Amino acid sequence: MPINSGQSDFRGKTMRYRAGQPAIFVLGSFCRSLAAVVLLAAATGCTSTSIEDAAPQSATVTGPKDTGSYPNLNIPAQQAAEQFTDVDKNAKLAALQADQAAANAAAGNAAGTPDPAELDRLAKTHASDTLKQIEGKCDPALDPTCK
Repeated sequence: MPINSGQSDFRGKTMRYRAGQPAIFVLGSFCRSLAAVVLLAAATGCTSTSIEDAAPQSATVTGPKDTGSYPNLNIPAQQAAEQFTDVDKNAKLAALQADQAAANAAAGNAAGTPDPAELDRLAKTHASDTLKQIEGKCDPALDPTCK
């Protein structure tokens, strides 16, 4: 069949084939076939013929049970645990804030405040010092193991 020839489909409309479309039709057919094979493999993999593979049936199944009557929804729900009072809440919040303040104070003492002059000096010399170390120009001030 020549390319771009008119062909009538089952509705009587004319469709035209262009270069590349037959490849797409083949690819679509291949994908549908692959999907069918995957579904078939999944369906056969889910079946089990041996008794050992079957899940054991337990007599103590939990879940909804048919009691033959409608449930009474007017019973108020019970609390799972004792509720906090405002006094309990404030005490726990104060203890948490005290722990936070102690942690901040300990972290502040260990690190200290940085000296701006020291940071400026470090910014000016860090790049050249690092390049010296990388290039093999050893500086004992930077690397004590350097010889």
